[in-house]
Amino acid sequence: MIIYGVAILAFCYVMGQLAGELLGQLIGVDANVGGVGFAMLLLILFNDWFTQKGYTDRLTEGGIQFWSQMYIPIVVAMSATQNVKVAVSSGLIAVLAGVVPVLLCGAVIPLLAKLTTPKTTEQHGAYRPVS
Repeated sequence: MIIYGVAILAFCYVMGQLAGELLGQLIGVDANVGGVGFAMLLLILFNDWFTQKGYTDRLTEGGIQFWSQMYIPIVVAMSATQNVKVAVSSGLIAVLAGVVPVLLCGAVIPLLAKLTTPKTTEQHGAYRPVS
């Protein structure tokens, strides 16, 4: 059922928010640090794990996929409410907590692109690699 997808999303969101609050306390920032990001990662991991184990049906996967696609607008909306001036004035840790993950993600993208293999015509029939 689609409701299971929403339940999985809600669980991941709550766990992500708790992890973000805990991380904020650990590094001394009075804010949630990466809660939505943690929730997104949990959702991806749970979705993959449930699919591999065969626990989800088509409707549940549809619910998970719908909410996975809604995450980007949600993250943008939540980021718009953050007070950047307070974060920057809070110290170097708050700035590094934002800059370092962005740089790491930018560095990992080329590595991930190299690790993927192009689909051949035998597998899907539509893509022909350029020689």
